[in-house]
Amino acid sequence: MLLKAARICLILAAGAGSLLAKEPQQFRESTFIGAVGCKSSSCHGGAGPKRSQYITWSQHDYHTKAFPVLLNARSARIAEGLGITEAQTSARCTVCHSPLQSVAPSRLAATVRPDEGVSCESCHGAAGGWLRGHTRTDWTYNIRVSAGMRDLRSLYVRANACVACHQNVPADVLKAGHPELFFELDGQSVAEPKHWRDEEEPWSGLREWLTGQAVALREISWALLNEPGDDLANARWNGVAWLCSTAASTNGAWPQMSPPASAPGISEFTQAQKEADVLARRAALSNWSENSARTLLGKLASTDTEFAAKGTANPILAQRAKRLVLALDRLTNALNPNRGGPRKIDAELNRLFADVKSLDAFDAASFAAHLEAFRTALE
Repeated sequence: MLLKAARICLILAAGAGSLLAKEPQQFRESTFIGAVGCKSSSCHGGAGPKRSQYITWSQHDYHTKAFPVLLNARSARIAEGLGITEAQTSARCTVCHSPLQSVAPSRLAATVRPDEGVSCESCHGAAGGWLRGHTRTDWTYNIRVSAGMRDLRSLYVRANACVACHQNVPADVLKAGHPELFFELDGQSVAEPKHWRDEEEPWSGLREWLTGQAVALREISWALLNEPGDDLANARWNGVAWLCSTAASTNGAWPQMSPPASAPGISEFTQAQKEADVLARRAALSNWSENSARTLLGKLASTDTEFAAKGTANPILAQRAKRLVLALDRLTNALNPNRGGPRKIDAELNRLFADVKSLDAFDAASFAAHLEAFRTALE
C-alpha cells in the first residue's frame, strides 16, 4: 500500500505515469506556492474568461471539496474500517484528497494550505519555477513548459495527471466503503467546470476518450503487477482491457491490443501495461472522422451477443458493460450535431445506464436486450 501511495505522490508532484520519462531534477524539486499564488484579481482571480480561472475553481469545482469530504461521516466510517484514526491526516487518504500534504515540507511555501484539496498546482505542477514569469508576453507556451509548468495541452500528459487518483482504489479501501472509480477523461472533462480553452475540433472528445481508456488500462495493469488482486480486481482489469482491444481492432492505424485473458497473470498484466501505453500515446494524436466514429460505435453496439452468451463470469460482464455504456455515450455525443442536445437514442442509452448503475445486481441478459435495442435505434 505504501508503494501505491508513493507512486501517486510521484505522479501528482512530477506529472509522471508508470512509463513516463522523469522530469529534470530542478522541476521535481520546485516549490509549491499554493492556490493563493493564483487568486489575485490581476491574475486568475478577476473577471472575464481569461482571468477568472481561480474563481471558477474555488466556487464551482468539486476538487475544492476533496479535503472537506474527508471530514464527513462516510469518510469516518471508511477510516474506521481501515484502522485509521482520522482520514484527514492519513496519507492513505490525503495522497489524493489533499495531495500537498504528501509533498516534502522543504518544497512547500508558507502560503500552502492543506485544506485546498486538489488545487492549481496539483494539475499544473509546482509553480515556484514559473509563477512570476508565465504571464510575460515574451514567454511562449513552450518556455512555460520548459520552466516546469505541466504540458496539459498534451492529452497524454493530461490523462497521466488525473488517472492515479481517478482510477485505482485499493481493495481494502473499496471494502471499507469507498466508491469504485472509473476513469473516463472525456466525460469527466466535460463535467468539469471549464477554466481552460479546448481545441476547436469536433473530434477532440474522442481523442480524449481513447487516451483516457488506454491510460486507465495501463494503470490497472501496473496496480495488479505490484499488488495482486482478487477476482473482482481482475474483472475490473478485464473490462477496460476488453474495451481497448475491441476499439483498437476497428482501426488498422491504431496499435492493436491483446484480448484479455480469462485468467490473467504477471505476463498478461505486463503485456497489457506496455501495449496500453503505446495505444495511449498514439490515441492522444489520433485522427478521427465521422466514418471512424460511426464504425467504432457500430462495432461496440454489436457486442450484445457477447453479453447474451454463456461462459463469461457475471462480474466480468458487468465491468465490460460499464465501460461500454460510457463509451457509447461519448461516441454518440461526438456524432450529435447539437453537441449535448437531444439525441434520438437517449431513451435506449438511459436504459443501458440504468443497467450498470449497480454492478452487483447486473443482469447480463437484460443488458444484452437493451443493447440490441440501442443498436436497432442507431440503424
